[in-house]
Amino acid sequence: MVFDNPEFVKELNEKLKKGGVVSFVTDTVWGVGCLPNSEKGAENIYELKNRDRSKPLILMSNSVENLLPYVKFIPGRAQKLMDKFFPGALTLIFEKSDLTPGYITSFKNTVGIRVPDNPVFKRLCEVVDGHVLATTSANLSSQPAACTYEEAVSNVGNKVEFVFEDYGYHSEGRASTVALAIDDEIKVLRQGEIVIDI
Repeated sequence: MVFDNPEFVKELNEKLKKGGVVSFVTDTVWGVGCLPNSEKGAENIYELKNRDRSKPLILMSNSVENLLPYVKFIPGRAQKLMDKFFPGALTLIFEKSDLTPGYITSFKNTVGIRVPDNPVFKRLCEVVDGHVLATTSANLSSQPAACTYEEAVSNVGNKVEFVFEDYGYHSEGRASTVALAIDDEIKVLRQGEIVIDI
């Protein structure tokens, strides 16, 4: 993989720190992402997608431990869901911590987190400084999400720094389930790949 090349990893992190955006495969659909602490990167994502600023980005990583600092508190029922479905096609929305920038969350007091079950995405996060990306799907708003490398290149290839190959680890083509997890209440906002038995 390209992530095994130290010179490339250095270049990648330099571009991300300057507001660069990358595109990558996940277990659900293809995504685009920037560093969470890069306001320019977040702005670039909203611009390249023509995305409504009221729609927040979500934070993804190769490990839930990397995401915990961005969350204020994890209720017991949500912890059980994380133990069962992370890594996987589940996005959980929590009250955000002070570490999470408002420009990531559309200035809401919540943030969504997910740990995709895809070896290429995990390897990307391993080499990215901080190991976390602020993400959304690799498509223009109102268009279908990209499900293949070719679709990602077609959708955003000329608007991002890199579109990484999937190395044979394809996306499943179904969106993640999104659930709000506040005060031990679990409310499904979008039914996707995973069915939560509440």
